[in-house]
Amino acid sequence: MVMEGLRGGGHGAAAAEGGCEGWVEDSSVDFQGRPPLRAATGSWKAAMFIILIEFSERLSYFGLATSLMIYLTKVLHEEMKFAAKNVNYWTSVTTLMPLVGGFLADGYLGRFSTVLFSTLIYLAGLILLAISQLSPRLKPGHNLHLHETLFFVGIYLVSIGTGGHKPALESFGADQFDDGHAVERVQKMSYFNWWNCALCAGVLLGVTVIVYLQERVGWGAADVVLAAVMAASLVVFLAGWRHYRYRVPEGSPLTPLVRVVVAAARKWRLHLPDDANELYEVKPQNIKKRLLCHTDQLRFLDKAAIVEHGGGEEKRGAWRLATVTQVEETKLVLAMVPIWVATLPFGITAAQVSTFFIKQGSVMDRRMGPHFVLPPASTFAMAAIGMIIAVAVYDKVLEPYLRRLTGGERGISILKRIGVGIAFTIVAMAVAATVERRRLRSPSPASMSVFWLVPQFMLMGIGDGFALVGLQEYFYDQVPDSMRSLGIGLYLSVIGAGSFLSSQLITAVDRITSHGGRAAGWFGKDLNSSRLDLFYWLLACIGVANLVFYVVVTARYSYKTVKAGRVVDDKAGDVECAAAGAGY
Repeated sequence: MVMEGLRGGGHGAAAAEGGCEGWVEDSSVDFQGRPPLRAATGSWKAAMFIILIEFSERLSYFGLATSLMIYLTKVLHEEMKFAAKNVNYWTSVTTLMPLVGGFLADGYLGRFSTVLFSTLIYLAGLILLAISQLSPRLKPGHNLHLHETLFFVGIYLVSIGTGGHKPALESFGADQFDDGHAVERVQKMSYFNWWNCALCAGVLLGVTVIVYLQERVGWGAADVVLAAVMAASLVVFLAGWRHYRYRVPEGSPLTPLVRVVVAAARKWRLHLPDDANELYEVKPQNIKKRLLCHTDQLRFLDKAAIVEHGGGEEKRGAWRLATVTQVEETKLVLAMVPIWVATLPFGITAAQVSTFFIKQGSVMDRRMGPHFVLPPASTFAMAAIGMIIAVAVYDKVLEPYLRRLTGGERGISILKRIGVGIAFTIVAMAVAATVERRRLRSPSPASMSVFWLVPQFMLMGIGDGFALVGLQEYFYDQVPDSMRSLGIGLYLSVIGAGSFLSSQLITAVDRITSHGGRAAGWFGKDLNSSRLDLFYWLLACIGVANLVFYVVVTARYSYKTVKAGRVVDDKAGDVECAAAGAGY
């Protein structure tokens, strides 16, 4: 069943030009380990199976995540600041685990197998949560300590499952589109947009239908529904196995990067040639792997591709000589570090939506008519609606217009899209601070309508529609081809590290403003005794300073440029490099 363990063979008679429409020539294989037939595999016919299981996973995740703050404070009776820290720690683990899952998917297990195994772990966590709620001896009223232990084991099993599920599934879906095929390349750009629409649809049902079940029927019933939906979606995912395109794992994706650094260090005394064409590169006719064009950034790494004359095979070993493509892949990864750092404050602001935003909603007037009260966690639906609107408008209106205006495939660059999203989240924090200040000054804070929170939720959703989708595409597209699941893990780690930093920031702010616990600080036992508005203003100020840093960092960034087609001579390669980079 683990098709990605198979090695693909050649398809013989398919010609390079005439066969490109019939066969996919991007190093992927079909379920039998052969080069895939374009008409029978991949594209939207395969991606829809994959998008469906993402919908069910987000349904489960947000059905749990958005209610977690409420569950910890009302059922497990934790104080607000400790509950917020627990939520942030869990979110951090959940969004940092994909680094491990992505590494295993790219290097050893393959993406399909990683999705399968991680979904089973995820399902085990949901089943354990259901048992802890339904078994009389395990309910919190009978044995709170045992229930709490099982509850945390269950949600951290979900974290582990998410760690493999998220990076492998999203990159596996993007693998269904061939970058070397003009139509499929454009389809892939839309894939990330519609992936997020399906994600938001799962979020909407998770924070409305599932939360309603938790509030009105019981937490156990909701967990049973989540487990059943996840199991059904796994069956659907497996049903599409004949239509998928698979990537064969090739071992640790980090080893070639380390080899480049070692090779460059061993040849640090050598002088770089004036002509970059003298650096070592394999002949493109002999391999299916995409070759990258040389850039002038981080030129000290180019020494790894200097060919040393004399010395025999020792001077051409993998730890002594690297190709230009391997050097450029290493440069890409190193160039991502400042981008990753510059997006961390965005991750900090995103963490507030599932913690303090939800808590705000819980203490406001949530009545919708005489007979219905909106569950606190359902307020998250407003952010999901904002994101769906932003993604749909961007994909159907803004991006086509910008393509016509600029002549580029993307309309605006990936990093500009992320920057627009970051700006929206800064405005969202300022609006949140203003609304919270108004609530605190109200004679009766509990009578203030929850719909005052709509602007901050919507702004965060719109910001996510630009920044989150942009981060997904950036970390998938700009990493080396062998690291694409790990790239999705890097994108998720922005949110995970942001949640962790949010916890640390809360602790630091609480310690400073309370003078070590000797006075009332910004975080009291409840919202009415807290100054959450000042905390939001602090985040807005951090965001503004960081946006300046982000603009400076991205202004010098060079996108990946690929040698398109089969290059015969170096001059032709230079021309094709320029064309390959024009889409950005």
